[in-house]
Amino acid sequence: MRILLLGGTTEASQMAGLLADAGIDAAFSYAGRTRAPVSQPLPTRVGGFGGVEGLLRYLEGAAITHVIDATHPFAAGMTRNAHDACTQLGLPLARLERPAWHPGPEDDWTFVPGVEDLPAALPERPARVFLAIGKQHIGLFSTAARHHYLLRLVDPPEGALPLPDTTVVLARGPFDVAGDRALMEAHGITHVVAKNAGGSGARAKLDAARALRLPVILAQRPEVPGGHVLAQPEAVLSWLRHSAPRGV
Repeated sequence: MRILLLGGTTEASQMAGLLADAGIDAAFSYAGRTRAPVSQPLPTRVGGFGGVEGLLRYLEGAAITHVIDATHPFAAGMTRNAHDACTQLGLPLARLERPAWHPGPEDDWTFVPGVEDLPAALPERPARVFLAIGKQHIGLFSTAARHHYLLRLVDPPEGALPLPDTTVVLARGPFDVAGDRALMEAHGITHVVAKNAGGSGARAKLDAARALRLPVILAQRPEVPGGHVLAQPEAVLSWLRHSAPRGV
């Protein structure tokens, strides 16, 4: 058995620890979007594969027998490529996917179909927005430049930002509710904008918004191909053990 673990999430790091502790032969793959990714207890590669064809070459060349897709729920391109490549090669594929967030009775949430729909959901009047979507889609908000944006990024921006009125905070999660509440209060935030990433590691901003009675605008997840979806790393480890040939 040889595993390819497609990572980049907290759950992927947890999965890497379980694989290492179990002595299972595995490689960890990062997309390479952050300059200093979290170190892993597995051999690690950084960077894309070059689409489905490149991933096929890697899987065959590295003699991969199983693939675990533990990428971010919004990394739809990688998820689709993994599904296509594993289907073509007949490899077992499991997706480690954190459950989506759902509002409670005290939450003021608005859902939009996708990330590209977020800017239009902001109010017409100038607002102070905690834009918690990472760096990849910041440019979408150039159409709503009337607002002030607070960005929390892992790495400093490369070059000028496409938004004229922006504050950048550099930090790496997970975050807690008290810290996120203090951050929003210090910057006079009136709206929170995020992706429905799910899980516990990034939820603090939503609980802080509830405590401050702030509206939240969330992008729904992109649709991805079906497959074997599991919510916990331990469940994926059990799946591996049951899908491995006897004696492996």
